[in-house]
Amino acid sequence: MTAGRKIVLIGPMGAGKTSLGRRLATRLRWEFTDTDHALCARTGVDIPTIFAAEGEAGFRKREHDVLADILAEPRDMVVACGGGIVLKAENRRLIAGQFLVVFLDVSVRRQILRIGRDRNRPLVQEAENLQAKLEQLRDERLGLYEGLADIRVDTDNNHFTNSFKKLLHDVENRLRREK
Repeated sequence: MTAGRKIVLIGPMGAGKTSLGRRLATRLRWEFTDTDHALCARTGVDIPTIFAAEGEAGFRKREHDVLADILAEPRDMVVACGGGIVLKAENRRLIAGQFLVVFLDVSVRRQILRIGRDRNRPLVQEAENLQAKLEQLRDERLGLYEGLADIRVDTDNNHFTNSFKKLLHDVENRLRREK
């Protein structure tokens, strides 16, 4: 059985991957999944618990397994990925082979307003300087996001409807080209 088409949403935390992805999937009548939510469902615990028990390396291994399983599903699906999923070369190879990869971008300033000290984000939860930590993560990951992306949508305007319209327009153009 062949895997269905996947629209994979990548980008930093707080870019809107889950909220925009869920709405996109509804509009396309495709399934939606979020790798972080799927990982929590599979393990029965939240991400901070996994980080505490297994460290970032253990989390990244589990994240890879979840991603591989989701991308092998035989149905069309919008997949929102955790911000750090692009760090593993194996994940980048899996993502690059998909129907469409969308980089949802957001500034560090807007990230701070959106995520604050969210307890479900262990990489920033304990940061002494949240802005510096988010800038460090951006510096480490930006080139990886850009290198994978077929489409880039800036969600910094903080206007969900406008971001969604841009995303939908770009995705529908790609779908039309595939016919």
